[in-house]
Order: sequence, then structure tokens, then C-alpha cells
Amino acid sequence: MALVTLAALIAIPYAIPGAKRVRLLSAREAEPTRTAPAASDSATAPVGSVKLADETTDHPELALPEVAPAAKEKTKPPPRPIEDPTGRAFSAFFTKLARVERKEPGTVARILHYGDSLLAVDLVASTLRRQMQERFGDAGHGYMPIANPTPGYFHNDVSRRASTEWMVSRVVGPFSPDGLYGLGGVSFIGSSKAAWARYATPSKGSFGRAVSRFGVQYLAQPNGGDFEILIDGSEKESISTSADAPKLVTWEKKVADGEHTFELRVMKGPVRAFGTWFDRDGPGVIVDSVGIQGARLRFLDQENDAHWAEALQSRSPDLVVFEFGLNEAADDFAYPMDRYKETALAVLAQVRAALPNASCLMVSPNDTAIKRGTDLVTRPVMPYLVKAQREVAEKSGCAFFDVYQAMGGWGSMAAWIRKGLGGPDYTHPTTIGADTIGTWLYRALMERYENWRETDGGTPTVMDAALDAKSD
Repeated sequence: MALVTLAALIAIPYAIPGAKRVRLLSAREAEPTRTAPAASDSATAPVGSVKLADETTDHPELALPEVAPAAKEKTKPPPRPIEDPTGRAFSAFFTKLARVERKEPGTVARILHYGDSLLAVDLVASTLRRQMQERFGDAGHGYMPIANPTPGYFHNDVSRRASTEWMVSRVVGPFSPDGLYGLGGVSFIGSSKAAWARYATPSKGSFGRAVSRFGVQYLAQPNGGDFEILIDGSEKESISTSADAPKLVTWEKKVADGEHTFELRVMKGPVRAFGTWFDRDGPGVIVDSVGIQGARLRFLDQENDAHWAEALQSRSPDLVVFEFGLNEAADDFAYPMDRYKETALAVLAQVRAALPNASCLMVSPNDTAIKRGTDLVTRPVMPYLVKAQREVAEKSGCAFFDVYQAMGGWGSMAAWIRKGLGGPDYTHPTTIGADTIGTWLYRALMERYENWRETDGGTPTVMDAALDAKSD
């Protein structure tokens, strides 16, 4: 009787369509192939660091085409507008952008774009960067990690090379015990001259061909080592990272605007560094693309609060964009939506506290799908996740762009795959699909900007004076 009762209890969930998650004997569905190897996404990842798996090299096969198909439609209205219930989410950014458009000398509008695997291969953000710079001016490629923090990492329109002799800790694990990851969520430690990295403007193409300011962000610390910067193969700068107490330090070198090569080489370890950047004097736009493979939005909270605030302030963005959700979608309902909103609000509150004058935008993930028999269907969590993100954006005073609905909502990933816009893992768009999303984002931003110019913009404001003081 006991065995019969047990069998009946196990069988009950199979008779209820909505009870699939509690079925004990279901075969586990195979995980779809990812477009790039994923970093650990587990909160139980170890503390410490690991040696980089691959040498950082140029990957022309990953590059976005010079003129991608979606760019031909960049002047058309977006399929969905950006939502801004406050009507003020872009005030700071648009005020700065108007100054850039008026060609005020030295004025730079800075966008800091956080995201998951799409941005880890510089998709979406690179489209936004190119199209913004075509219209408003090129103020540089922006932020880059010291080396590729995960296999498959990539940046368009810049040449990047680095050795594997770096130990790495990441907000997706292995975790740094002190929570210091710089702006990009990753910390690199070089202990010998075998640890080096090289960065250069590209030798061909229309984008990223010039730089006038090279920056390195590192940690000064007790017993810190030394590194050397070699500029264009001849000029050398030596930097000591020794200090009485840990401190985030920014080192910058101004050069004549044009094509350049910079090499960072550890001379004596340990040297702990976070990232580098290529900037130019304005007027123009910079888009710092910070992609973290395997990340959820809440993983940004792994950062030490004060340290992350300082890293954010060091780049002084006028607009911060958050584009997460592909990994949250893969979690399905295992991470409850009320908990998701709580942790997301906490992250956005930290950014708001660090950058009280910056504009804020949350971008939803694209549709993702799973196989059910022979059918490809949207993951059930998708509408709930997008709804939660919209609520978080509104409560945080951020604007919201719904990529999920722009694609067509439920079932749209299946349609995108048939059109060649969706990838074989049912999660990531193809390069052209991601370029389409980036173009939608650009068009939606420009639609809001033109509306703002017709109402609030076009003349100097109190915000202009505040930004002038901030720049000084």
C-alpha cells in the first residue's frame, strides 16, 4: 500500500500541465549550444583567481561588417518607442548631446553600456557606438578589459592582444575576496614579465582609426609591483603600483590624435589592473561597452560598493544602459521574480547614488526559446521577466526599451531563426540580428532626442551650467 501511495503521489504532477517543474522523473532537456563558452554563473563559484585560458588575439571572423544591413534603416522610426513615464530620464544625456551637436569644443557625451554575452562580443553596443559617432562625432573607442576575461570575448574597431599570463577574478566567479573588479567586473593580476597586453587602432576600416588619450585603471597596494607602457614601440612610461593602502588609480597619457599602439608589460609583480581605454577630445560620443559573459544584473552587486562607485565616477558617464536578461531567462522561474526585482533595484540604487546626475536606460532581452517536441516556443518566463524589468526601471527613474516586444513578443525568436536573425542556441541573435537590435536602440534614442529638442532642448539650460562645472 505504501508503494502504491508513493507511486500515485509521483504520478500526480504528470496529470497536471502546469506542474512540470515538480515532476521527479522527467528527462532533463539538453542545453542548447551557446554561441560562446559561458563563464560560471553560480553564486557558489570559488573565491580566488584562475589563469586565462586563451591568448587575446584579433578575431576578424567575429567583426561586425563595416556596413551592416540594419544600418540602412537607421533613419526609420523604431518598431517600439522608448518608455519614459517621468519624461525626465534622459535630461542629463540629451543636454550633453545637444552641446556635442552644437560642436562645443572638448564636449563629450559618454554612454556606459553594461550587458551580458551580447556585449561580451561587442554586439549591440558597437552598433550604437558606430551610429552615434557617425552623427555626433568620434570621441574614441572607450573602455576595454586588460585582456579577454573569457574565451570568445571581442571588441570591434580596435586591435587587442594579450598573453595568458594573467590571473583573473570575475563577478561571475571565481570571486575576488575583496570585491574589487574595477569598472568592468573583472580583475587581472600579472606576476611576471610574461604578463603583457597590446592595444592599437585598427589598420583599416572607417571606425576607431584615431586615439588621443590612452588610459589604464589599476590598483595601488602595499607591495605592488611595476608596469611599463610602451607607446608606438619607442616611448616608455614606467608606473609603480606600490602604496600604503589599496587605492583605485587612473593613469592617462595624451598623444597626438591619430593611429597609435600601446603595450602594457609587467616589469615586477604583482600588478593588479582592471581596464584600459581609447578616448579622443570632443566634440563627440564615447560608448563604453562592458559585457560580462554569463552575468545576471544582480551579479554587479558582487562589487565592493565604494570601489565600484569610484570606478563609475572615473568614467563620468552621461547615460548608463543596462542590458541583461538572457541568463535570467535561462534560469526560468528558479530565481523568483520578486527576488529579481529586489536585487535589480539594489544595483540601480547603487549606480544612482554614485552617478546622481546621469541618465539611465534599461533594455530588455530579446525573446529566447526552447524546444518542445518539434516546436520552438518562447521560454515561459520571458513576459514575466520583461514585466519585472519595466517595473524596476520605472521605480528607479530609468527609461525602458522593450526589445522583446519590438521583435514581436511571444514566439518571435522562432520567426527570427527562420529569417536568419536568431542563433542556433535559441537564445542569442546572429550578428545581423544583434545589429538590428542595436539599430533599433539608436533609432529609439534619436526619436526621444528629437522630441526633447522640440520641447526642452536647443538652448543652454541650468543643466548646461552644471555640466560645465562638472567638466571643470
